[in-house]
Amino acid sequence: MTPLFRPSAQPRAVLTSIALAARVVSASVVAGAALGAAPAMAQAATSDANAPVLPAVKVAARKESATDLPAAQAGGQVARGARVGLLGNLDVMDTPFNLTAYTAELIENQQARTLAEVFANDPSVRFTTSSGHAYENFRVRGFDVNAGDLAIDGLFGLAPVGHVPTEMFERVELLKGASALFTGMPPGGGVGGVVNLVPKRAGSEPLTRVTVGYQSEGQVGTSVDVGRRFGPDDSLGLRLNGAYSDGETSVDGQSKKRKFASAAFDYRNRDLVASLDAYYSKESFKGGTPAMYWFSTTTIPKAPKGSANQFPNAWGDLESKAAIARASYDFTPALSAFAAVGVMQHDYAGMINGTHARQIQANGNYTGRMVAQLGYTDSLSAEAGLRASVSTGAVAHEFVLQGSRLGQENGSGSNLSTYSSNIYDPVVWAMPALPLSSPKTSEVTLSSLALVDTMSMLSDRLRLIVGLRHQRVETTNYSSTTGLAVQPVYDKSALTPSVAVVVRPWAADVSLYANYVQGLSKGDSVTTVTPALIFAPYKTEQEEVGVKWNAAGFGNTASLFQITRPTLISHGSGGDISYSDGGEKRVRGLEWNTFGEVMPGLRLLGGATYTQGIQTRTTDDLYNGKAAVGAPRWQGNLGTEWDAPWLAGLTLTGRVTATSSQYLDSANTQRIAGWGVLDAGARYATRIDGRRVVLRLNVNNLSNRAYYSGSFSDSTPIATLGAARSVMTSASVDF
Repeated sequence: MTPLFRPSAQPRAVLTSIALAARVVSASVVAGAALGAAPAMAQAATSDANAPVLPAVKVAARKESATDLPAAQAGGQVARGARVGLLGNLDVMDTPFNLTAYTAELIENQQARTLAEVFANDPSVRFTTSSGHAYENFRVRGFDVNAGDLAIDGLFGLAPVGHVPTEMFERVELLKGASALFTGMPPGGGVGGVVNLVPKRAGSEPLTRVTVGYQSEGQVGTSVDVGRRFGPDDSLGLRLNGAYSDGETSVDGQSKKRKFASAAFDYRNRDLVASLDAYYSKESFKGGTPAMYWFSTTTIPKAPKGSANQFPNAWGDLESKAAIARASYDFTPALSAFAAVGVMQHDYAGMINGTHARQIQANGNYTGRMVAQLGYTDSLSAEAGLRASVSTGAVAHEFVLQGSRLGQENGSGSNLSTYSSNIYDPVVWAMPALPLSSPKTSEVTLSSLALVDTMSMLSDRLRLIVGLRHQRVETTNYSSTTGLAVQPVYDKSALTPSVAVVVRPWAADVSLYANYVQGLSKGDSVTTVTPALIFAPYKTEQEEVGVKWNAAGFGNTASLFQITRPTLISHGSGGDISYSDGGEKRVRGLEWNTFGEVMPGLRLLGGATYTQGIQTRTTDDLYNGKAAVGAPRWQGNLGTEWDAPWLAGLTLTGRVTATSSQYLDSANTQRIAGWGVLDAGARYATRIDGRRVVLRLNVNNLSNRAYYSGSFSDSTPIATLGAARSVMTSASVDF
């Protein structure tokens, strides 16, 4: 596979606009003239007064750069490359990490309306929030990746909060493992991986696509996707996306309404690429919300059905709006600059988290806890940098210098209530009143400076990446009553080095890679002791080796990794307690990912993961050697697409997902069973009245299995509930 961008390669022209207007020419005449065919044929071709003439071809040249979107892999479900933080877009085979970029084609065909539905294809990812909840959180390689750890084109803090509207994104990219050097510290401190969202851009062909759909138990929606290019050489682009849905969901009694609109402008010429993205997203629900299941006994009661509604009076509104500007400019073939800035405002109200069924007994009795919240988050995110290519003898270097800054202001108010209920027979309880105000509660600033050198040697068969990032974390908390800063103020910094290597020893379709990288999470603050304690940012260390091979459009990645993360632990008891950051969680694992077209008409997507999550250092060594919370030994996904030979345009799909048992508590006394679900579907693509039409049907959790899907927290024994069976149908028409 030819890399889409290599530091050692000279910029080369690519065709961005080709216009041909000609009548059809006999292939035999053209081929004969080109190859010096018989004189009679050549004479016939030149003497015909009606012989077609090809007009001039209009070509606009632009240098390929780190901002170019990698092409799709055979089969169209994943891409051949993805964004690797400040390094920009790299080919999968040139990247010393395990990464996957899911395409808009996959999102459309699977009717994936949430990131959880996209990542249902990945064996290393599990959803850690009960289905139907207002937020989406994940666990990757045994470590949490929260809703705040999403990036849009490399910028954190700007993604819609709640459920990300997949309609506006061309790619959903997952870079697995710690990656502080390449991305900086995520706001939520996630170290299991980084999720990057790539906005859609107008393509070379005009697009007007309307989709109408239905989802059980009564959710009806429509979406519109419009793309056009304008100006000389189609240098200006506009992509508009909108969606609206309303109706009952698969959670008993719950209804949801969703409104979304986005606009993406872009400009490109030989040296300048610029874009402006803006979106508005609002999601509202009423009639209840799913629970998080917090157990108090070692006997785990049977999971209620996935449609269970423990809080039938709950409601909530989440609203996000943002604008993001980005530009890159090539001063010379060897020197370019890039910069981006974005703002996001998020407001929320209602019972959107803290929906816990606590102290659950073996018979299902529990103490319900509901929190009514009113709050906001305002974010300002920016980055700027330089990219320079130089050669020193046989070594080609690409240096990247990048600075980034994310500032967030948060405000919230809350009221809570508790009551008694049962997970199999929930009671209807009055929800707490909404707070009257949302005072400022915190200000957070994440700033960093990074320098990376990518070295290419031996005709690009060997690539070495080394770099350093200095990260500063500043947090000030405020009293909700006085509005004054609460001491102590968190202001800590850390230096994270990383090194990675890619070797292509035999051929372009095989890569060997290894990396040592660090991740960063904000250190804990302990205010219950005097003086208060503030710990430096936690440095998570990752070592990984792997191999990638891609033959005739069918790709595989196998990786062996180890991730260790510090944790806070306490010593002593009563009034004599001390704290340290000397705890540690370690996850070792073996991953296999497969993707692409095995043979014409048959595509596979999925893989398997085997992990050993261990608590290596715990309080008073009490749980040393015991399994880490929420770290199942086995996870597997395998999805198939088969183009039926008896009817052109018909594709049958299926997916199997399985997870082994896992512990919910550090003592390893509470364990939930393993589970497996089957999804199935079909789609039919045809043309009606000259227009492209695609009909889709997908059924998730075909057997409607009731199960606990995983663990929500490392510190509390909370399980999440698997989704109930859902049926989705849609029809898309291109006008």
